[in-house]
Amino acid sequence: MKQNVLRMKNISKSFNGIGVLHSVDFELQAGEIHALMGGNGAGKSTLMKILTGVYQLDEGEIYIDYKPVQINSTQQANEHGISMIFQEFSLVPTLTVAENVYLNKEPKTKLGLIDQQQIREKTKEILQDLQIDIDPDTEVSQLGVGYWQITEIAKALTVETKILIMDEPTSSLSKNETELLFQLMNRLKAKGIAIIYISHRMDEIFQVCDRVTVLRDGSNRLTNKIAELEMDQLIEHIVGNRVGDAFQWVERTYDHNAMPLFEVKNLSIGNKVKNVSFTIKPGEIVGLAGLMGSGRTELARGLFGLDPYQQGEIYVRGQRKDYKSPQQAIEAGVALVPEDRRTQGLILEHSIRENISLSILQSLTKGLFINTKQSNEIATEYVNKLAIKTDSINKLSGLLSGGNQQKIVIAKWLATNPNILILDEPTIGVDINAKIEIVKIIREFANLDKAVLVISSELVELLAVSDRILIMQKGEITAQHDRKNITSEEELEHAIQSF
Repeated sequence: MKQNVLRMKNISKSFNGIGVLHSVDFELQAGEIHALMGGNGAGKSTLMKILTGVYQLDEGEIYIDYKPVQINSTQQANEHGISMIFQEFSLVPTLTVAENVYLNKEPKTKLGLIDQQQIREKTKEILQDLQIDIDPDTEVSQLGVGYWQITEIAKALTVETKILIMDEPTSSLSKNETELLFQLMNRLKAKGIAIIYISHRMDEIFQVCDRVTVLRDGSNRLTNKIAELEMDQLIEHIVGNRVGDAFQWVERTYDHNAMPLFEVKNLSIGNKVKNVSFTIKPGEIVGLAGLMGSGRTELARGLFGLDPYQQGEIYVRGQRKDYKSPQQAIEAGVALVPEDRRTQGLILEHSIRENISLSILQSLTKGLFINTKQSNEIATEYVNKLAIKTDSINKLSGLLSGGNQQKIVIAKWLATNPNILILDEPTIGVDINAKIEIVKIIREFANLDKAVLVISSELVELLAVSDRILIMQKGEITAQHDRKNITSEEELEHAIQSF
């Protein structure tokens, strides 16, 4: 039996009298990869913030190597060998790998200057120990995203790390980059480093983790070996009830002979999108699948007027629309839920109401004044309609969970009353409950005889929601498939990978 490197016992935490964690237990063994899972508000982030010293526990005990410890700051967490890699990269692109690895921890010369040679040598040792071939003098901006993640890991290992917490580490990685990361994680595991792995991607949990702990409503619901669980069982513990048919594809009814609501002809955008043509009928949901770099996001940006197209035509209800800006796209009835909600979809320092109002500010404004009453009514309507979990429409968006933030972005664009809704990675980095709700929102929107284009790397969701799926490779639409003719996720993956 492996030795426990961490035990969190009867951890409780409240904010403003509201309990967030209720006597939570969590144990971690040396040399294991342990998944921590749960829906929005389950308590995962709060538990990890207590472990890393960001929050202090109200009740409970923490043991490292069977010894009781107090962790009241991130510095104390580091001293106990605890490091965390966050979902958002903390690297400076204009600095080298070595400079990023030792940022704010730079060794100094006798004269008090930064010892660049020692930084390079120490970084080289860490990378060699990880069996990663990166030149420490390479500027981070020149590296692929997968190597950014590896640089973050090297940065975490500059202290004597026993426990490494990884928060959604694959959210921006391609399949090959994810495989590289998993190989690295297994090497860390072999060295005895324990990894707490936070992810909403079920396939990853079953691929790389040894055990899983599930929190729901701030309490323990499950701790078990991954090998002893089925995916449906795990989902049931996370959600609290059976998912049922939420991700089962159901053939939808719409007029296949109707004039296209949205039509794209021979569209080219820079060197990323080449001669793309497709149609979407009223009430139809079209999925777009492809590898990272295939041109999916560039196509979405072009269709919303963010990037100019060099050739091609766009039609809405048979009328040609030569829009050159997002404002013109909105006027044509097109809306885009972008890939990165935190940097492209929301102003995190603004309230829910303010974010939802942003896309319709012109209609809410009279002279110099915003119609606050109308703004409040619209925000309240969409908070209720999309089941956004909040105690106030005036709450800052940055304080909400990822799934609720994503629903705010969707609400912002639904408020424009679009005819065409384009969603780029709508379920990435959100929990299973939020995924179910977003799939439901997409279906309900399409049922209003609207057109939907869903771009996603999450093949399970893409298969659940689409009526037809387009395959994009190297900037071109290379194939299309009626959903009813696709028998499995593996078949769709094969279509995406085939050249």
